[in-house]
Amino acid sequence: MTEPNPDLNIRTAGRAGRITLTRPKALNALSWQMCLDIEAALDAWAGDDSIAVVVIDAEGDRAFCAGGDVAEIHRRGTAGDFEYGCGFWRDEYRLNAKLAEYPKPIVALMQGFVMGGGVGLGCHVSHRIVGETTQMAMPEVGIGLIPDVGGSLLLANAPGLMGRYLALTAGRMGPGDAIHAGFADLFIPESTWPGVIAALEDSGDVSDLQDAAQVPPTGPLAAEQPWMDATLGGELASILAQVSASDGPLAEGTAKAIRRNSPLAMDTTLALLERQRGHSVREALALEYRATYRSLREGDFLEGVRAQLIDKDRNPQWRDSIDSLSPGAGAALLAPLEAELAI
Repeated sequence: MTEPNPDLNIRTAGRAGRITLTRPKALNALSWQMCLDIEAALDAWAGDDSIAVVVIDAEGDRAFCAGGDVAEIHRRGTAGDFEYGCGFWRDEYRLNAKLAEYPKPIVALMQGFVMGGGVGLGCHVSHRIVGETTQMAMPEVGIGLIPDVGGSLLLANAPGLMGRYLALTAGRMGPGDAIHAGFADLFIPESTWPGVIAALEDSGDVSDLQDAAQVPPTGPLAAEQPWMDATLGGELASILAQVSASDGPLAEGTAKAIRRNSPLAMDTTLALLERQRGHSVREALALEYRATYRSLREGDFLEGVRAQLIDKDRNPQWRDSIDSLSPGAGAALLAPLEAELAI
């Protein structure tokens, strides 16, 4: 008999399948085994007529899920084992696709930090709930990676050039901006979540969610949409020049972030976002996998994780500067692989 995963509480309650992330001290970071166990639960419930809805939530006030647990990918990658990271991403992306295509409603209640892998877990499902504390972001370019887990598709479909802003800066969205950008559906005050979950367990009827929803707080990013659309077009060097010469409350922070993050990852991300429009989730994940696969071998991922999460010196030595980056360097990471992702 398989031992239960201490990082998850998977059970059924009334008409609901329940998945609760239970590692709040680690900000509910998503491990490889957690991905596999969540997928197994979804597979078991898909054909179970007693289960009408799946509810995904997390313990702790600080985070729904602050991202994937990349420390082991880094450890193995620095030792030359790239297959571990690619295997983790392959299985995580398969879970992301399954969540997006699930035949029953899935409700994700996302408090606190929702970043990277947390976006992949909660932002492709049918009913995406945010609350007062929600802080959502795709911060991958800061560790030399592209926005993955299907996040690049969400960014590509965000209004105007907001997706570029969020991708290049790792900008955080509160509940209002998360809904505006297309990462969430409803704002429901977090104090009412236990009652909302109890009602779902009792009835299995997701139509009650709309009755519990309230008007979300106004997000500051939505008001800056005209500035984003005016300054974030073109290639990376051009964007930095335009932002540096502009006014507005986001200008200084945006320029600082672009100078700080991996030039290769940002260049790849810009190429990725242009290509994702019109894609399905599966197509988007397959394209992302080309970049993540290469990021271990040819990119800045290992150095970015070292600087930000392992040594924490916050001084990554990127392979390129914005000025020295070869034209088309980012697009090259999106070229077809000999073994494409099959999920």
